[in-house]
This record gives sequence, structure tokens and C-alpha cells, in this order.
Amino acid sequence: MANYPHYLERLQNATRKYWDKAALNSIGGDSFTYGQMATQIEKFHLVFDKLGFKKGDKIALYARNGARWGMSYMAVNTYETVIVPLLADFTPDNASFLVNHSESIALFTNADKWVKMDLAKMPNLQIAIDIDNWSCLWAKDEQTKATYETMDEIFDEKWQDGYGPDNVVFPTDNWEDLSTISYTSGSTGDPKGVMLTYRNFSANVDYSQRNVPAGDRMVSMLPMAHMYGLVIEFIYPLCNGTAIYWLGKAPTPATLLKAFADVKPYLLITVPLVMEKIYKSKVKPTLDKPLVKVLLKIPGINNIIYKKVKDGLVQAFGGEVQEFIMGGAALNPEVEKLFKRIKFPYLVGYGMTEACPLLAYEHWTKYVAGSCGKAVDVATVRIDSDDPEHIAGEIQAKGENITIGYFKNPEASANAFTEDGYLRTGDLGIMDKEGNIFIKGRSKSMILSANGQNIYPEELEAIINNQPYVAESVVVDRAGKIVALVYLDNDAIKRDNLDSETVSDIPEKIRMGANRQLPGYSQIAKVETVLTPFEKTPKMSIKRFLYK
Repeated sequence: MANYPHYLERLQNATRKYWDKAALNSIGGDSFTYGQMATQIEKFHLVFDKLGFKKGDKIALYARNGARWGMSYMAVNTYETVIVPLLADFTPDNASFLVNHSESIALFTNADKWVKMDLAKMPNLQIAIDIDNWSCLWAKDEQTKATYETMDEIFDEKWQDGYGPDNVVFPTDNWEDLSTISYTSGSTGDPKGVMLTYRNFSANVDYSQRNVPAGDRMVSMLPMAHMYGLVIEFIYPLCNGTAIYWLGKAPTPATLLKAFADVKPYLLITVPLVMEKIYKSKVKPTLDKPLVKVLLKIPGINNIIYKKVKDGLVQAFGGEVQEFIMGGAALNPEVEKLFKRIKFPYLVGYGMTEACPLLAYEHWTKYVAGSCGKAVDVATVRIDSDDPEHIAGEIQAKGENITIGYFKNPEASANAFTEDGYLRTGDLGIMDKEGNIFIKGRSKSMILSANGQNIYPEELEAIINNQPYVAESVVVDRAGKIVALVYLDNDAIKRDNLDSETVSDIPEKIRMGANRQLPGYSQIAKVETVLTPFEKTPKMSIKRFLYK
């Protein structure tokens, strides 16, 4: 047995304690207290039992974020059926394929998604439930539909004297059992469904409760079917008695800022891209004004300006955020330098689905710029290198939070681990004496130069992205030459009123500016502009494999 509580025990205790407090909320939509959530979970348990669902059966969840998403997830998870959360961005075709691959017998989804799914591709399915109102979208036969529709009656019959806090009991004797299958991509080729146990979740919830700040309200922006959002924006805070607020629609800057002002979250989970955009649009133009540049050189006055910048940033997010946690990619060094200078409470962490998702974190007061924190204490992290402090090697991990493998994919499962049982992350990094981890890049994207030097595209991109008028970039190797693909910052070009001739000179200026900061072996031979932003994963990392 572990020496920390099961996360469902924490959830049970929070539910009993905060019965009348807001738990799951869709901004501008549904809102449920802990008591209402527990009651609906119990209704689902009773009807699942009537339908003959057994522990270990798979139930898929393919829907947009929101309060009812959270309730559906917990109803399945606390019944000990295996939850299969699918990204709402997957195409209906991919989703149908994964419902089948996961052997799911039931599906929670949105009605508009359901009509585009292919029933013929999901032979195991017995029922589809509309997540927006709990109605039955489809059932394999009349009996199944009729049984499902007696959910309220079954509940009323069992709990004639009422259902209250003391009646909430969630199972906790299932540490090594499968809790969740998380598909890392929607491709139909060789799908990788990461198998995560109740122990994996319990370890990371415990780590988060000991190390990450706790608070009353949380705004959830990340995709819930992704481990980063699922664990850090939903499960760990919910086990604390926190109220979670989901942004129903795709967030525009205006709706986001309004949500932060209304909810006043204690913690913000985001990706570097969001903070970099805010820096480029709000902070940099102010700091670049000639008068401000002069004032920043005057001791004392500069501190007043920097304090104003920090306060402005914190206020934009509601004014009560204790910590900004970023993950999914490295933070631009120029932005990082300013954040450190103004004592902005930020950090960059590191994780992956296979670690449910935490691998590294450090409280912002001790966070070292350029790193991704220190290894979480529920895992052992090592660098596979003869000199891990100076020579990058693969980052490998073993521990309580690490996956047991991939669903129905023994080959991928075998390849994922070293002989002594460490997970191969595929990421390259170094670790300093204090245990801070510095990621150099993905082993797949590393470029080997003609004279045998390792070139990490991510390091070059950080420099390119700091050049004027660059929005984002991808570095590729073409026949031994390094080429930078760049998407230009059209807002900045418009703002500065550049004529077409000046714009056509930008790529060469980017190349020269970047090369001045790069060693001889990683000089950029050419800069090409692309017309549309780079395609990204749900956690906003660029899909490098698409660019050659």
C-alpha cells in the first residue's frame, strides 16, 4: 500500500465536507455543487449496474469541455469502469475508430458529434448518452433504452430517505487497476492508448496537494481529454474542494479576460505560447517606447516601472493568481528574462501522458530560468548519459505515476521501457547538481551536423523567435543545410506600417540577426516564410513531423 491517500478517498472527503459548495461550473451555463455532482454520480452508478456494466468495462467520453464533462468522467471513474477520454478536436471518424479500438460499450458525447460518427465502426457499443442533458441518443435495443430512462426512478426507490454526504462512498481498493486509457493521437495507424492506473493518479494528486498552491476557484482552459488539463485543472483541485470553471466555447482574448475577472482563479495552468502572445502584444510595445527605455536605465525608477508591469499582468488574470504553471514547451528566453526581472510568479514544468502527466516541477520562488523544474518525488528521473551535467542524454523515469504500457499494443509497450524498467521519454536533456532538468529537445528532432555536432532545433527557434516580426518558427535540416521556416507577426507588421519592400527584406534580416548569436556549426542557411500558422497539438506544441 502507498503511504498517501487514494485520490478517490480525497474526492469522497471533499464531497462530504463541501456538499453545498460550487464544484463544477460551465461559465455562462450549468453549475453544480459537490452534493449535486455526487447525486448524479450515484444515479449513473445505479443505472450502470442495471445495464449490467462491470468493473473493467470501457466507457468513452468524446465531448466539449464543461461541467457535465467533469461529472461524466467522475461517474465512470468512481464506478471502476475504465474511462476513455477522447479529445473533442478528434474528427468523428477518428473518434469512432478509437471507441472501437478501446472496446468501449458506452459513449458520452455531444449530439452534434454523434450524428457524424459511424455506428457501423463501433460494434461493441450498447448506448450513447447526450452529455448536455443526459438523454439517450441511441441504444442497441429498446430494453437498454428503457432501462437507462428509469435512472431517476431507480435512484428514488433506493434513496427514499434522501441521499446525503454520509452516503458518498468511492472505491479505494483498486490501486493497481486500470483507471483510464488516454489516446495521445487520433491517427488510425497504430494508436497508442496510454494505460493509467488509480495509483498513477493518486501519486500525482498527492504530489500536487503537497507542492502546488491550493485555492478556492480555478479556470480550466486546457483540453480535458489531455492529462495536463485533466489532472492539474480538474482532478487535483476537485479533491481539494475547489470550484472549477470551464470556458464553454473556444476562448477569445475578451472572453478569457472576463472569465479571469469574474472567477479570480488562484492558479493558472497554461502553455508558453499564451504568455508569449501577451508579452508581445501588451508588455513589449510599452517597454520599447523611447522614454520608457531611458527610464529603465535609472535605478529606483526602473523598479517602479517593472512593478507596474508585473501588477498589470497579475491583474489581467483576476489579481489572485499565486502561481502561473506552464508546460508543453520551453518559454521564450526574452520573455523569461523579463519575468525573472519583475519577479513574476511563473514556472515551466515538464510532463507527458505516460507520467499521468507530471515529471518535473518547482515552486516559482525556487524555479531556475531555462529549466523545467526538478523531478517530482513520486518518480525517479535520470539522464542516460556518461556526463548528465554537460552532455545531453535521454530523460528516463520510473515511479508510482508511470504508465503500465499501451492498450493492445505490446510492441509499443516493450519499446517504451529500458531493461531496468525506466520509461524512455524520447526527450533529451541535462541535469545540474541541484537536480534542475534542462530539456534540449526531442531525440527525434535532433539534427546531427556534418562535423558531428548535435544541433537542437528548439534552441535555434528560441533565438529566431526573438527576432523582430517573427511569430513562430520551425527549424529543419535539408541536405545538411539548416533552414528556418518562419510565420511572420502580421499584427506587428501592420502596426509598424511596413511597405512591401521592407517586408520582403525581413527573412534575410532574421537570418543575419539569428546567426550573430549562433555558433558556426548551427548557422542558418536560409529563412523561408510560411503563409499560415504552424499546425499544433492540443497542448500547443508545433507538429514538427509535418514540416520538412
